[in-house]
Amino acid sequence: MAKIHGGQIIARALKAEGVGAVFMLTGGHILPIIDGCEKEGIKVVDVRHEQSASHAADAYARLTGRLGVAVVTAGPGVTDALTGVANAWFANTPMLLLGGRHLTNEDLRGGLQEMDHPRLFDSITKWSATARDTGRLGEYIATASRHAFSGRGGPVFIDIPWDVQAETMAEDSIAWPTGYRPNRPAGMDADILAETAQLLKDAQNPVVFAGTGMRWSRQTDFPDAFAAFAEALGAPVYTNSLARGSLPTSHPLLGNRTRGYALKNADVVLALGVDWDFRTGYGTKVNAGATVIHIDAEPTRVGWNRAASLGIAADPGTVVHQLAANAALFASSRPSSWTEDLFAMEAAKRAESEAAAANDSSPIHPERFARDVAEFFSDDSIVCADGGDIVSTTAKWLQTSRPGGLLDPGPFGCLGVGAPFAIAAKTVEPDTRVGIVYGDGSFGFNGMEYDTLIRHGMPVVGVVGNDGAWNNIKTVQRVMYPDVTTGSDLGVRPYGAMVEALGGYGEFVTDPNEILPALQRAEDSGVASLINVHIGEQIRMSSVYGF
Repeated sequence: MAKIHGGQIIARALKAEGVGAVFMLTGGHILPIIDGCEKEGIKVVDVRHEQSASHAADAYARLTGRLGVAVVTAGPGVTDALTGVANAWFANTPMLLLGGRHLTNEDLRGGLQEMDHPRLFDSITKWSATARDTGRLGEYIATASRHAFSGRGGPVFIDIPWDVQAETMAEDSIAWPTGYRPNRPAGMDADILAETAQLLKDAQNPVVFAGTGMRWSRQTDFPDAFAAFAEALGAPVYTNSLARGSLPTSHPLLGNRTRGYALKNADVVLALGVDWDFRTGYGTKVNAGATVIHIDAEPTRVGWNRAASLGIAADPGTVVHQLAANAALFASSRPSSWTEDLFAMEAAKRAESEAAAANDSSPIHPERFARDVAEFFSDDSIVCADGGDIVSTTAKWLQTSRPGGLLDPGPFGCLGVGAPFAIAAKTVEPDTRVGIVYGDGSFGFNGMEYDTLIRHGMPVVGVVGNDGAWNNIKTVQRVMYPDVTTGSDLGVRPYGAMVEALGGYGEFVTDPNEILPALQRAEDSGVASLINVHIGEQIRMSSVYGF
């Protein structure tokens, strides 16, 4: 019987889990894993910083629903990847970070990059461990996957000593687990389904609100069922974070700019995988007298910050399927004025934004920037949004008609995700148009990953809204300490020239009428590109800091 080494065992176990690509930065402590992935036909995408590897693994999972995997070397390789794991933790992303580890016989002897890595991950993973038995490496991957997909999902970590990776074993002596995690997502029983349907039927001002937990539904076809349910109910639907794209951007029941008003005046709110965190005012933006039906696969999210009138631990996508299949239970004779009035307000608010976006000033108005960028990418692209204010401004313009079509940092607010997310998107869907929308601050974190995009032949179109400042912070700083803006000013730097120097395409745009032509020239270049757009500073106080 042929022998294989531990790196191949790991790769075969990952392949059995459905992993088609891993993201890594090379290092001596992980060479057997890299060799194993190459031998087993798993695509290996090398990046320039370990943080980018973990961000890319996060995006891979968001786009595919499968386990995202990053592989990093020991010591500083693992610590560099921590931020990406933390971001995945707050986004509930099922991803696995594999770390190298010093030789087993070097324990407590001061070996190269010797470190007890798993303890670093206690607060930001669902499970972490050291794999010390080559023959059981497949079991370790299975255990990690089981934890990664539990509840909503979340990241996990394993480090493997170099000698455990490199040891060879007869194939027939290796444990290859199967059927190691649930494969039937839980829904509601008949009584709870009837109770939920009755509340929806009796509602006069119902609202459906889908959040991150909806994206991590184990029902991969939930968007079709979601549309059927929404149309049967006839109520306004709002999405945030990873749930965006659950309904097509053009769907007549999908709201964008009236969520606050709708929640404040709703009498029944169906919350599907919603987090009542800072993005939703900790639930205080919902009518105090409303009946809240809160459904989430993660029981600890139900009733968090906002009391649930009916709290249900179930897979949101499965519940949507159940409701769509039982539309007769919530058929209602209520007048349609609630929905009609909301969408009249929606149209009025969009007209206000359109008026602001018609501005031809220079520096370019942020609303003009956002409108034109959204027009270029339309709704059939994957757009990676990376920044603070620029994401807030642009997100309400960007369109997506598919889950994962708009990738933003998530609730952790982590900057630097743009290029790594785009690397993952081009790995998963090489023929799809992929874009990055940056703030000038966020570009500085992982801008060097343009080298990765260029080396791997990934023609991503990036665009920077460049106001020369950390505007989100500067706005607050001006209020609190008006005489000091230390640290908030960056200056308008030629980021496009940096990309050109690496072999890509770059332009600097100061005329609003040149935004769309420049983006088209960038795409036509056939290489990774960056259009650097000089925008004006926008004064907008954020409630994130308690103001």
